[in-house]
Amino acid sequence: MPLPPDELEQIAAQTIEHYNQNAANFRDATRDHDVSQNVAALLRHIEGLAPFTILDFGCGPGRDLKTLAGLGHRAIGLDGARAFVDMARIESGCPVWQQDFLKLDLPGDHFDGVFANASLFHVPQQELPRVLRQLHATLKRRGVLFCSNPRGDNEEGWHGQRYASYHDLAAWRCRMADAGYLELEHYFRPAGLPCAQQPWLASVWRKAAQ
Repeated sequence: MPLPPDELEQIAAQTIEHYNQNAANFRDATRDHDVSQNVAALLRHIEGLAPFTILDFGCGPGRDLKTLAGLGHRAIGLDGARAFVDMARIESGCPVWQQDFLKLDLPGDHFDGVFANASLFHVPQQELPRVLRQLHATLKRRGVLFCSNPRGDNEEGWHGQRYASYHDLAAWRCRMADAGYLELEHYFRPAGLPCAQQPWLASVWRKAAQ
């Protein structure tokens, strides 16, 4: 059965509040995570001349936002948690928008790339097509979306105080194709481990022509 509006509100509010309450611990625990493979995957597929305008969707405390800006790009962060927004602005010096993933207000045809690293899995599956279309609309012509999500058997629900959706490759491909994206590449992370020990599915997509 579809989730009613009040339950969607609770999902977003409780997940955001979890990050607000645990922002410092999350920042410290993820500060040294190496996602250079993911940043490179996004950047190598963006067409045209740098610097690029990039949205870090679910930027958290700003680690990757700082990296993107340090590479010379025009980086903008977005997160639902007020604590992360404040941290990311200080960490990166970049603009950071506070927006609930289920209530996005994004400019049209604005970004060369969207970097959604470990963020879209918080979107309930019934809302995912709409959110993916909103990201599609904010990308420029032939813009690129990178996303990394924990793999699973297409189940969703509460994981502690956070809501999470888990997708397998086949289902994720269908979701992305239906939202108007063309697959460029995918891989599993962390690199260099057997597939059974790679819980993250990373994929890169181009905005298809309307």
